[in-house]
Amino acid sequence: MTAARSVTVVGSLNIDMLAHSERLPEPGETLVGQRFVMTPGGKGANQAVAAARLGAHTVFLSRVGTRQYGSDLLQALEGEGIDCRAVHRDPQALPGIAVIMVASRDGENSIVYVPGSNAQLSAADVQAARAQLQASAVVVAQLEVPVPAIQAAFEIARAAGAVTVLNAAPALAVPAELLALSDWLVVNETEALLMAGGEASMEVSAAAECLRARGPAQVLVSLGAKGALLCNAEGQVLLPAQAVKAVETVGAGDTLVGGLAAALAEGQGAQAAVRLGQAAAALAVSRPGVQDAMPRRAELGAAFAPR
Repeated sequence: MTAARSVTVVGSLNIDMLAHSERLPEPGETLVGQRFVMTPGGKGANQAVAAARLGAHTVFLSRVGTRQYGSDLLQALEGEGIDCRAVHRDPQALPGIAVIMVASRDGENSIVYVPGSNAQLSAADVQAARAQLQASAVVVAQLEVPVPAIQAAFEIARAAGAVTVLNAAPALAVPAELLALSDWLVVNETEALLMAGGEASMEVSAAAECLRARGPAQVLVSLGAKGALLCNAEGQVLLPAQAVKAVETVGAGDTLVGGLAAALAEGQGAQAAVRLGQAAAALAVSRPGVQDAMPRRAELGAAFAPR
């Protein structure tokens, strides 16, 4: 039986192919890389791992092609203690694939994402996992799976009293109906400006307020090393980031979202939940890897011990 205070992540599962070089190549340029690794990824899976490592009972809801790599990807999630019984397995399809270039000089990255079986997650798949969604405290989704599936999940979650968290990444059009079903909207600065429809000169604070007016009670804009801007009915507050030397920034946003979800499932307030996500993300970017870099709760110290 699914735990009563669980986090359910509706999202993507990929095989990530990471090529490391001193810097990112210019258009048309070929660089000699330093190393190459293949590792589990996908924004959904990353967020599920982050939440699980930070103490949340985590359920993963997805559609995964098992023709190649898929079974290994699921085994890795189960090894993290994540409940994968809501995952629909498709033996005819390939899982999602992300080709990632990482600059060792500053940790910056560039990504090409091919959705694979992630694009086939349907509202019917979601309906089949109704029991898991209804038992969740928090339901999280990103835009690497189809919007109708996310909307179906959020409708079930809202009806059951769960908190819904939409990480609107990658930057795609989000229907008004989905925003209205989202208690939290989490975006980075670029995504916030695009969604708000503002000019390049538009202030992030104005973009956040514009997005909150469309339905989400909480809008969180991640600003990298500058921290995160939280916008809600009480106003706006800039929560500074912990200063760290970035080794690899891939997965930082997913760690933030996973930490936020874990804290919300514990009943923590908005600012406390964001700070847990920030602390986890800061530690993650200070070491190599994506899921491998995501911290466990004990690594964050007594200030972030579960309530």
